[in-house]
Amino acid sequence: MAAPRRIRVLLVDDQAMVRGGFRMILEAEDDLDVVGEAADGAAAIEAVRRLRPDVVLMDIQMAGMDGLEATRRIVGGPDGATTRVVILTTFEVDAYVFEAIRSGASGFVLKNAPPEDLVGAVRAVADGGALLAPTVTRRLIEAFVAATPAPPSDRGPLAGLTEREREVLVLVARGLTNAEIADRLVVGEATVKTHVSNVLSKLGLRDRVQAVVFAYESGLVSAAT
Repeated sequence: MAAPRRIRVLLVDDQAMVRGGFRMILEAEDDLDVVGEAADGAAAIEAVRRLRPDVVLMDIQMAGMDGLEATRRIVGGPDGATTRVVILTTFEVDAYVFEAIRSGASGFVLKNAPPEDLVGAVRAVADGGALLAPTVTRRLIEAFVAATPAPPSDRGPLAGLTEREREVLVLVARGLTNAEIADRLVVGEATVKTHVSNVLSKLGLRDRVQAVVFAYESGLVSAAT
């Protein structure tokens, strides 16, 4: 029997006590390894290059290079295809969080969330799935898309999707999980996973969170629907 996959995590926060608390929570799990820590964005980029973590837990507001710029560089760098960034924040609705998601972060988790939520977030993102509570991510995106002037509509990429794939993208944007989408469309969950994978591939998106952003910014869905 193959050993379960171990997930490599990098902690990035300018407060040593915060990093220590997260380390204790994560290392209590059999499948999670904290492979390193960093106190600012520049150190985080170097640590990602050297340690190749699966997931980076990234604080935003730090002295020196902040988490937003570090996220852009990590996601846009050579390790961006394999390393996922999860933003650590104190507030559910934060302009910096939204910008980080638009820059390629796979989602966010509140610093005061229960330990099981932190652990679940790391596992979900490492597995390429939806991050914890899709409705929270949806609420964040709705707030800032609604407050930002809409860009010119670009439906070109949407033309490459089948009718069913567009339908699945709408449901993903509304915060439904694969199981909920399967129930809504009366299909198997494996079929939904295939549709989601096809949508991401055709639109050139990294993950579900990026798909939600795309759906709102393209006008496929709106905060009012």
